[in-house]
Amino acid sequence: MTKQVRAARTRQALIRSAAIVFEQHGYGEARLALISSGAGVSTGALHFHFENKAAVAQAVVAEASHGLLEVSTNIRHRTDTALQTLVDTSHALVDLLGRDPVTRAGFRLSYDGERCGEPGLPAQWRRCVGELLDEAATAGTLAEGLSRHDVTVATVAATTGFEVLGRHDSAWLSARTLTGFWHLLLPRLATPETLPLLDPSGTAAAKEAVAAGRAGHETSGAGAAAPS
Repeated sequence: MTKQVRAARTRQALIRSAAIVFEQHGYGEARLALISSGAGVSTGALHFHFENKAAVAQAVVAEASHGLLEVSTNIRHRTDTALQTLVDTSHALVDLLGRDPVTRAGFRLSYDGERCGEPGLPAQWRRCVGELLDEAATAGTLAEGLSRHDVTVATVAATTGFEVLGRHDSAWLSARTLTGFWHLLLPRLATPETLPLLDPSGTAAAKEAVAAGRAGHETSGAGAAAPS
């Protein structure tokens, strides 16, 4: 194993460990010693990659942001309409929030009062929703007279709200819950011609994109973590 590969795996192990520690203890109470021990490395190895706790948190948010972008891009390539892309991406996001500690920590760090003022995943998700609604409007699949701003706000509020509620009840982060949301909203969003073509429960594209992203991360992080 080359030094570069070993260093990359160590960094990924530290990011994942940090996500778990931030999720369990919050940013303020998280300790670098816990993060390094969770990754199976020394604090010296952690400081080789990250200057301080703020840098670790930024790396977690960046990793979660990259994952969300990767999933949304993969889904867009697999779907026929922007509205189905929106539905599928929301399902993929909820799946990630339920399974992936890095995604969960990325969102929670974005809400953390001690890190206020930094851009985060809710803002990225809001841009994604807005862009897909703009695309749907251009394609003529979005119902006329609809406020895209209001739809964006409602969609982001609901999906990120599921994450908050899901901290105490996993049913909120279920495909069934999100499908019910889209059953209510899609008839208001889509034109009569487009609505029958949409699947509120999500298509296979959502699961395929999440699986592809998960496989890529497992490949890049395979093997035991070792100091750089």
